[in-house]
Formats: sequence, structure tokens, C-alpha cells
Amino acid sequence: MAQNNNGSNKCDSKQAENERRIDHLVNLVEKETRTERHLEQCSDISDPKNLEHAREIQQDREQEIDNLKNIIVKGEHSNNDQVKNLEKRIQYTEGYIEHNKDHMDKNTLESTIEKQEHRKDQLDCLK
Repeated sequence: MAQNNNGSNKCDSKQAENERRIDHLVNLVEKETRTERHLEQCSDISDPKNLEHAREIQQDREQEIDNLKNIIVKGEHSNNDQVKNLEKRIQYTEGYIEHNKDHMDKNTLESTIEKQEHRKDQLDCLK
């Protein structure tokens, strides 16, 4: 009986994980959609640095969305390219922050640093 209960706990845990992944996926898609709409509407008036940063975030979201879909549907991480992409994006963004931090407004800088931390956490999860 204990073995059956243990199997039930694993099933419940897996179901809870997938529910969190689906919630996260919905969240990402909503953010991606809002940002894409904003980019389409404001691309001619926004600061090119902010546009580039928004596009980077969009690319990261798209990769994360694809990864979550693979995990939910196939039960596997598609992290081969994602690890390389995250490492590249972390390195690029570190240089971007270092080069532009004196010229960025406070909110953009904080957002960029927060996203960078998220990338590092995501990379740790994939390794």
C-alpha cells in the first residue's frame, strides 16, 4: 500500500509541476504578445537601445516557450541549444550593461539586471 501511495505522490508532483509549467507558459505568451504589440506600435518613437533590449527579451521568451512546450508534451528539455544561447545572451548582456549602464534610465537598468539574474537561474536549472 505504501508503494502505491508513493506512486500517487509522484503522479501528483508531476501533475503539479506541469500545472506550474502551463501557468508559466501562459504568462510568457501573454508578456510576449504585449511586448510584440508594443514593439509594433512604438518602434518608430522608442530609443533603439530599448528596442534592442525588448527584442532580446522576446527571443528569450520564445526559447523558453518552446522549451516549456517540449517539457509538457514530450517530458524532455530541449536544452542543447538553449544552454548555448543562454550563455551567449548572458555574456552579451553583461557587456551591454557594462557599456551602457551610465546612459540607461534606472528602470531599464534594473529590468535588465533582473532579466540577467533570471537567465542565470534558468541556466542553472538546465545544467
